[in-house]
Amino acid sequence: MSHDRSPETGGARPRRPPSRWRTRGPVPPALWLCFLVVYPVASLVFRLRYRNPERFPRTGPVIVVANHVSILDPLACARLVWDCGRIPHFLAKQSVFKGPAGRILRAAGQIPVARGSADARSSLAAAQADLAAGNVVVIYPEGSVTRDPDWWPMQARTGVARLALTTDAVVLPVAQWGPQRVHDYHAKKLHLRLRTPADYLVGEPLDLADLRAQVRDGRPLTGELLREVTDRMMGAVRDQLAELRGEPAPTAFASRPARILPGDLPGSAA
Repeated sequence: MSHDRSPETGGARPRRPPSRWRTRGPVPPALWLCFLVVYPVASLVFRLRYRNPERFPRTGPVIVVANHVSILDPLACARLVWDCGRIPHFLAKQSVFKGPAGRILRAAGQIPVARGSADARSSLAAAQADLAAGNVVVIYPEGSVTRDPDWWPMQARTGVARLALTTDAVVLPVAQWGPQRVHDYHAKKLHLRLRTPADYLVGEPLDLADLRAQVRDGRPLTGELLREVTDRMMGAVRDQLAELRGEPAPTAFASRPARILPGDLPGSAA
């Protein structure tokens, strides 16, 4: 690492990290529009508390793997990524990308996912291209808000593993806890309280170097391999969630619902 020489002491000191404005890079106008909505709303609704935000890479491609506890938690998660000096690009269901709002989201770099369609592959390709450009892609591998009655992660879809194994992006597990107190997806109730605590724990990046090397050498992306990697990712998130909650984590993931419900994303892309 390069160091600056201190004129007072003659000793070496580390360079200051680049400012968050520099690490975010250019912010397109559409994203500014989203920022002007999301930032104040998230600040009013949530009292955001971050653990280990210094683990978030300031540059380079990142896949944020998070648990999903509320339809409102993308607001808080977007704030986390922004406050860590990066721009979040979410994989979101295609139905959100309608009308003027949809055009703004696309222009802001958000990625639509076509549910139950062959177009889901194009969503994965778009996420790969986004990562190749050095961006941050946020994925909820469960595909929708967890159906576990105690809010632990349910079994995730495996598209995130395919994305992780076919790119060189940092895979960053993030646990979130608290947004479900504002909107209870299970009860379908909104409890609008200002400054509800929302806790985020940024985990250590997952080391997938050995498996990525095997895939580059020709190992097929079998269902078994994708499930193994997906469960490793979500296992890390689950353990971090247990730390946030101060409770022991269950040993298994809750089952997914047998039928597709509103908010679900296709397994090939989420």
